[in-house]
Formats: sequence, C-alpha cells, structure tokens
Amino acid sequence: MLGKNRTGSRKFFLCDQPGKRRRLGRNFISGLVLFILLLSAFPSSLLSQETAKSFLELNIKGKKIKAEVVRTEAEKARGLMFRQKLGKNEGMLFVYEKEERLSFWMKNTPIPLSIAFLDKSGLIVDIQDMVPFSLQTRVSAFPAQYALEVNQGWFKTNEIFPGDQVVFPAGFRP
Repeated sequence: MLGKNRTGSRKFFLCDQPGKRRRLGRNFISGLVLFILLLSAFPSSLLSQETAKSFLELNIKGKKIKAEVVRTEAEKARGLMFRQKLGKNEGMLFVYEKEERLSFWMKNTPIPLSIAFLDKSGLIVDIQDMVPFSLQTRVSAFPAQYALEVNQGWFKTNEIFPGDQVVFPAGFRP
C-alpha cells in the first residue's frame, strides 16, 4: 500500500491500520541481512570445504591409493581430525615447501593410522604407526617433504617399506 508520512513523502507500508504500519523496506532489508548472514556462516563454509578438496592417485609398488592433498597450514592442522572412517585405499598427503623433520600427533583423530614420510623425490624414508587420540608427537626419522597418512597396517599389508618409491601423477608439483 502506498501512504504518506508526516513530511508528505511517499512510503510503502505492509498494512494501513493505524499503529500497525510497518515499512516494507525495513523488514525486507532486515530479512535479507539475516538470510545472507545465515547463508554465509554455515552452508558456504561446508560447500567450500567439500569443493576445495584436491585428490591425487598415488602409485606405490603397483598399489594405488587415492590421497586427499593438503597444502595450507589450516588444512595441515586439521588433517584427519574428527573423521570417523577412511576408505580402504584412501589417505591424506601433506605437502611441505621443503624437506625438514616433520612431526605429527593424533589429537581428535579417532582412526588408527600409519604414516609414511617421503623425501622430495617421493622415496619413503620412514613409516610409523599412530595411536588414535594420542598427543604424543611422532617425528620423522629423516627430513621429509611429504607425509602420507593411511589406515593403520596399509603399508604392511601391501608390503611397502622404507626405501620404496611413491610415484606421483604427471604434472604434480609440491
């Protein structure tokens, strides 16, 4: 409904009952702001986490593993925390800028994992088993540029040991 206020300018109202006039614009903008806040606070963060994931297929002695690649400090800090399961031939590949002694723990990680530390060429320099929820820091025996976490026992089951080579897909860059 179109009405006039005290100054004579025209305003849009939702109803024309005295004392119950509400401006359409104010309610609309308030609702729109709330909608945008809710949309940006919850669903978009979930969508960005899901769509931003990057995966590689790694090959180790003829065994293939689908690895989620994490590069940012935030991704590395979260790792596999809070995940309840990991597929049979799946893992997470942590990528670092240079070779160094890498350290990991299992805070908030319920899945028993094995971790392989790889040098810059993909050579496995160390493999260790990790205990769920443990705050004990596990440090690579030698400098490594990558760490590959998989279900505990995966390396042993597939007869993969330090000295074996991880083959990255063509075009992979650290």
